[in-house]
Amino acid sequence: MSRYFTDQHEWIDVAGEIATVGITDYAQEQLGDIVFVELPREGVTFSKGDDAAVVESVKAASDVYAPISGEVVETNGALEDEPALVNSDAEEDGWFFRLRITDTSELDELMDEAAYKSFVAAL
Repeated sequence: MSRYFTDQHEWIDVAGEIATVGITDYAQEQLGDIVFVELPREGVTFSKGDDAAVVESVKAASDVYAPISGEVVETNGALEDEPALVNSDAEEDGWFFRLRITDTSELDELMDEAAYKSFVAAL
């Protein structure tokens, strides 16, 4: 499995044609206590950069963008009952949705972990 990052602080794990998407630890730390997550519907198709989900915290609401193009094949229903999973485990159990990738070449435009860490350090 390969992990990529966006400059909007989403992470994406790719396994075959399926990509799991969530927000990074940095993003959840900036948002504070997560109180609500609005997930996309299964079967919805996104283009890279589309608004895909919404995360609300005690501080603010923020859009989560589709890091690549694809069709939503699964959402993390656990977040509906326990949105704080994003705070406690943003980069594992706090994932938002899974996409069936439609254009793997878009992965070339994303950052690897080292590049993302350098990006965050410069903020």
